Amino acid sequence: MKAPLTWLRSYCDPGLEAAALAERLSMTGTEVERVGRVGAPSGDGFVIGRVLAAEPHPNADRLRVCTVDAGQGESRTIVCGAPNVAAGQTVAVALPGAVLADGTKLRKAKLRGVESAGMILSEAEMEVGDDADGIVVLDGAGAGPGTALADVIAIAETVLDLEITPNRPDCLGIYGIARELHAITGAALAPAPWGDDAEPTGTDGVAALASVAVEVPELCPRFTARAFTDVIVGPSPLWLKARLIAAGQRPINNVVDITNYVMLLTGQPLHAFDLDLVPGGEIIVRTAAPGERMTTLDGVERSLDGESVVVCDRSGPTGLAGIMGGQVSEVSEGTTRVLLEVATWDGVNILRTSNLLALRSEASTRFEKQLHPDLAMRAQRVAAKLMVELCGARLAPGTIDVDSRPRSMDPLTVGYRPERADALLGMRIAPDRAGEYLDRLGFAVESDAGGALEVTVPADRRFDVVREIDLIEEVARVHGLDEHLPATLPGGGAVGGLARHQRLLRRIEDLLRDAGLDEAVTWSFVDRDRGGVPGLAERSPVSLHNPLSEEQAQAI
Repeated sequence: MKAPLTWLRSYCDPGLEAAALAERLSMTGTEVERVGRVGAPSGDGFVIGRVLAAEPHPNADRLRVCTVDAGQGESRTIVCGAPNVAAGQTVAVALPGAVLADGTKLRKAKLRGVESAGMILSEAEMEVGDDADGIVVLDGAGAGPGTALADVIAIAETVLDLEITPNRPDCLGIYGIARELHAITGAALAPAPWGDDAEPTGTDGVAALASVAVEVPELCPRFTARAFTDVIVGPSPLWLKARLIAAGQRPINNVVDITNYVMLLTGQPLHAFDLDLVPGGEIIVRTAAPGERMTTLDGVERSLDGESVVVCDRSGPTGLAGIMGGQVSEVSEGTTRVLLEVATWDGVNILRTSNLLALRSEASTRFEKQLHPDLAMRAQRVAAKLMVELCGARLAPGTIDVDSRPRSMDPLTVGYRPERADALLGMRIAPDRAGEYLDRLGFAVESDAGGALEVTVPADRRFDVVREIDLIEEVARVHGLDEHLPATLPGGGAVGGLARHQRLLRRIEDLLRDAGLDEAVTWSFVDRDRGGVPGLAERSPVSLHNPLSEEQAQAI
């Protein structure tokens, strides 16, 4: 999970440098593998400018000599080859001395006889998009000449690359990581981005535009859908492109970018259909017929088995549930109506299908860890606001919501006994302090007169925290085991020991080593045809479902 630091700090800013932030996260259970950068090494020398004039170059047909106000008290001349440069534009400017994303240090230079004191930048030169043909125009940015470009767009982005453990899918979203920062540092946490919803302005309700039938509720605990009309598909704004690129995603168009952005923010994947390419607006969720084929968005035709779940229209599969959409109903430049799917899938089934097809995606990485059905409407609300704001869309009234969640996904309350926690940890953590830590993590906490806590587990931790010991672990890691663990752990009687045959084996090993022999510690995996391997005839090996190689296909 790549977390751009400016995006993360927009929800929780502890005021720590990137290295200190990474260290604190790692020491409390959210490992940061590396701290990297996207874009320029530094924001120094990048400013907002205003083009005062753009005249033809006297010695080159395709160049323009621009007079630019970069906020330093006097205008400067910049030679620009972009066809879209014009007087009156607000632009991104790199001044002499600035270091570009590719490592080039900008200097004054003569271009066909005219000295140029800077560069007007394109998306590609700032690494916030793919467009290299024209300059970025920042009209409406609300910033005057000389304003640091980094105040408008993250051109020098620090990125935390996190290794998220399988039990923490909540940290596969920016807001989930921000909540972790809030918990471990006490810094303020911004309100959840799904707190409010878009206002429906469409004329027809969603039920008149689409329908959903879930034939396998045990594999699809929840399926929600919203419809949007009057959608204008086009490029995303620069800030959205920059965040996606920093997080490792490629911008495509505003609709698809919104689904990726919301997934990265909330941890809940989404999928957008071109509603006009879904006959009758009818969606069916079912298992595939053995050997049924479909072409996914990556252009590969795939053969499915009878346990893979597919999202279909009347004509057949349009998406591989929880993994990747299909080409049949892909959003394109001509799309004007969108059906937005946000669903919950069975994690084991998604993992199985993903392995079977050797197809992993950002969506399957999240779904295979089992997401909770309550996350679906969070993503719908965030996406609806962005669809209205960035695509000019009208939200159809209502939401299709097929909720078939099992009892195992019901809200869970777990007790926390402070004395039990103190005994296990070997240090005392006051009940009110423990309650505060859990509250920061999103748990609902109630205490009784004796100090015991009744803790309701939030939806995004429902499958991770199920016992008292899980709560104790949460309290301990937020409290800081590295800072507070006592130097002397609680004593106890001796436990364990070697059996007689184990002591004999150790003694034999010592004698052989002393005699000059070497011991080889080898893989515990062997070939299925392991004839002639000493000592294995009486063993019953376990066959591996997904071995590293045929020579390591069984475990002994």
